[in-house]
Amino acid sequence: MKLTGLLTRTPRPAPWAEGEKIPWNEPGFSARMLAEHLSQEHDAASRRFAVIDRHVDWIHASVLAGRTARVLDLGCGPGLYTSRLARRGHDCTGIDFSPASIAYARDAAAREGLACRYSEGDLRSVDYGSGYGLAMFVFGEFNVFQTADARRILRKAHAALVAGGLLLLEPHRFAAVQRIGQSPPAWYSSPGGLFCARPHLCLTENFWDEAACAATERYYIVDAETGEVTSYASSMQAYRSAGYRSLLETCGFQEIRFHASLEGKENEHSGDLMAVVARK
Repeated sequence: MKLTGLLTRTPRPAPWAEGEKIPWNEPGFSARMLAEHLSQEHDAASRRFAVIDRHVDWIHASVLAGRTARVLDLGCGPGLYTSRLARRGHDCTGIDFSPASIAYARDAAAREGLACRYSEGDLRSVDYGSGYGLAMFVFGEFNVFQTADARRILRKAHAALVAGGLLLLEPHRFAAVQRIGQSPPAWYSSPGGLFCARPHLCLTENFWDEAACAATERYYIVDAETGEVTSYASSMQAYRSAGYRSLLETCGFQEIRFHASLEGKENEHSGDLMAVVARK
């Protein structure tokens, strides 16, 4: 796209109409994203390690009651949760869309001899396996899927669990998704980053679809040398607590409990996300 293409863009895109999600599986994008996952300067792609350590403490002690289990981590990224759970004696499987993250996770597990296996694939279609005591899907990624796909993922997770097994979700609160959709346009310049390895401008605009309860984020990346524009879009589905409960019950889960965060209590990281535990 040329810069002039911005003038003829669709004024208000329908949710998911301009792409299902940012292409985390594209090799270059995936490699740049891995650097963001491992950064200790922010909590944007993955949390900083000290935060993850506290989350794993809560998952091990409170969700799993200190008992070891087979754990399935959906959207595992570079294995930052699975590696820590494996060090506590859990047997872990991780699935993610990003080839760079999966390669990193495999290498890290091999170096330490951890009981972790990793698979690269789309959560909507890849085989999860079976026999898990816990299936987890954290850091708000659940909301990037349309409801039909979210339901498919939950049903697959339910089938992968043993009787009485647990599901741990960390989805967005309704107000957080709405706030994203209602955010004003913005822009920044960068010498190189997640969207482009070269100097570029990133122009963003956001949309809230009240009827669909969904937010859409648009990104226009302007190459500083060529002026070429690359566009990306990502949408998120918002649910209230009753919506999450209904979705989980429809997929066969029961004993649904809501928590303020992955530490089980309010903290500085619990504003946008919540934790939900349910039993098969």
